[in-house]
Amino acid sequence: MERQREQAVVVLQEQLADGIFSMWICCQAAETAEPGQFISMYTNDGSKLLPRPISICEIDKEQGMIRVVYRVTGENTGTKQFSEMKAGDTLPIIGPLGNGFPYELADGKRVFLMGGGIGVPPILELAKQMRCEKKQIVVGYRDSQTFLKEEFEQNGEVYISTEDGSVGTKGNVMDAIREQALEADMIYACGPTPMLRAIKQYAEENNIVCYISLEERMACGIGACLACVCKSKEKDHHTNVNNKRICKDGPVFLSTEVEL
Repeated sequence: MERQREQAVVVLQEQLADGIFSMWICCQAAETAEPGQFISMYTNDGSKLLPRPISICEIDKEQGMIRVVYRVTGENTGTKQFSEMKAGDTLPIIGPLGNGFPYELADGKRVFLMGGGIGVPPILELAKQMRCEKKQIVVGYRDSQTFLKEEFEQNGEVYISTEDGSVGTKGNVMDAIREQALEADMIYACGPTPMLRAIKQYAEENNIVCYISLEERMACGIGACLACVCKSKEKDHHTNVNNKRICKDGPVFLSTEVEL
């Protein structure tokens, strides 16, 4: 199903931490959005043709709203323009895009929900919608600016790692799991590639089913530019090579399907 471009309306924008902003937008995409999907957001600057793919942090179907939490990555990346928008402003978006996390598979299981850096926000809606026996949210930050921490605490047991050791375990999310001696039957993770590589290896060594989101590696978000391909075990029927397009085939993959 081709997603239509629509004009979303900004409802609320706030800064959560250095360079981290939260924006609630009113849009039709909220009707069908699922945890783990993303939207492509366009700036109103005609010189930027490609949208920015931003993961969905929260979904409010009743109000028809989506929350995105994003990092401003530089002056000319589009995210700077998003951060300057105010309530009532409009911006073009396409969504929801990609496949979400298959959270219904977690019923009755002990689960790790793992997020690192700007892979932290998409874990929130997943935590809200997941029904499982034991929900362990393991999130990694650079420092004491632990954005979304309160929201996570309302939705599961929270374990935090920080690179500088200012909060929780010093190190990364895998260090937090080891320090707290945590165990799980299933893993859902989103974050930078080195983190996902470590989680994938841990999951395979321990025979744990693991779903990972590769959302940080996209450009266009609609399968056109092929800048976001990842190596896969099977051949892609479009190109007959071992590639998958993260935005179209993902961003969520079974960890055993992809090579990192």
